[in-house]
Amino acid sequence: MGVTITDEIAGTVELDADRLQELKAFDDTKSGVKGLVDEGVTKVPRLFHHPPDKFVKATKLDNTEHIIPVIDLADVGKDPSSHQQIIGRIREASEKWGFFQVLNHGIPVTVLEDMKDGVHRFYEQDTEVKKELYSRVQTKPFVYNSNYDLYCSPALNWRDTFVCFLAPNPPKPEDLPVVCRDILLEYGSYVNKLGIALFELLSEALGLHPHHLKNIGCAEGLLSLCHYYPACPEPELTLGTTKHADSSFLTVLLQDHIGGLQVLYQNMWIDIPPVPGALVVNIGDLLQLITNDRFKSVEHRVLANHIVPRISIACFFSEGIKSSPKLYGPIKEILSEENPPKYRETTFAEYVRYYNSKGLNGTSSLQHFRI
Repeated sequence: MGVTITDEIAGTVELDADRLQELKAFDDTKSGVKGLVDEGVTKVPRLFHHPPDKFVKATKLDNTEHIIPVIDLADVGKDPSSHQQIIGRIREASEKWGFFQVLNHGIPVTVLEDMKDGVHRFYEQDTEVKKELYSRVQTKPFVYNSNYDLYCSPALNWRDTFVCFLAPNPPKPEDLPVVCRDILLEYGSYVNKLGIALFELLSEALGLHPHHLKNIGCAEGLLSLCHYYPACPEPELTLGTTKHADSSFLTVLLQDHIGGLQVLYQNMWIDIPPVPGALVVNIGDLLQLITNDRFKSVEHRVLANHIVPRISIACFFSEGIKSSPKLYGPIKEILSEENPPKYRETTFAEYVRYYNSKGLNGTSSLQHFRI
């Protein structure tokens, strides 16, 4: 017998009664996946079991065709020739991969390390302390839980997450946990500046004025998701993060040294190995929509691992005002008779609402908005 529940993310969904009971029991612990591991779990609960993936993993890592570009930004603005070379590399990466890594991005390595340490400190706190912050109320300035789409996803991910909007209105310091408060605000300020610089380069890569993407609001909002992927006793049965594309305009990701991030390219899973001091940048759905499929929002996933916990910090550039009536559609300056619009216009809120209601089920939200 099915049970209908109303979930803040999913809306109204139909669930098997036994599954709903298991989900609620897990949610009610308020200790997430880390709580399972702390209790010494030796088997992955069935809620986390994922079906086998149909795509193959690329094994020839020495093949340069299957290496995500690493782009050094040191010479941006240095001279016209160097600048255009960087623009060309960003254009190629955005059109072919939807992913690239950046070095010399302006954020000190000490800040990157402090940010990872701050996230680690949060998750290593006593469970009773974290329980006070566990919530599914998405409007809070700081939200900690496990699996935002808990009640609508086909299989849960082996990770816990805390979420915080860093722009346009940074949270009050007192609304953030002391263990990561200062570094979260400092890191957000740095990423905000980097995002504006990246949008300038992406605008130029499209043949537009450098401020075009910024002026239409792509860099207004900044949302951080700080993930903790505990070591997993049976990593072959589950995933750290299911195959998905991002709903944002652009994502800037800081990953630790553990690895596990993969991008889907030509029906193969390609590893994105951690590069010391680098940040991973990827195109989001809304940037693919407004560039009329020129830049690619590509599916990616995170593998579970059985060795040590993994930490990553994903910062999503989105619209700043959630309820704004502003419409986003393919940029008129890049359209032509040969390149007519492929998407209908949508508000940011409508897109994200659809994306969230669908959950991380492995299908693209963009199809819903195609003309």
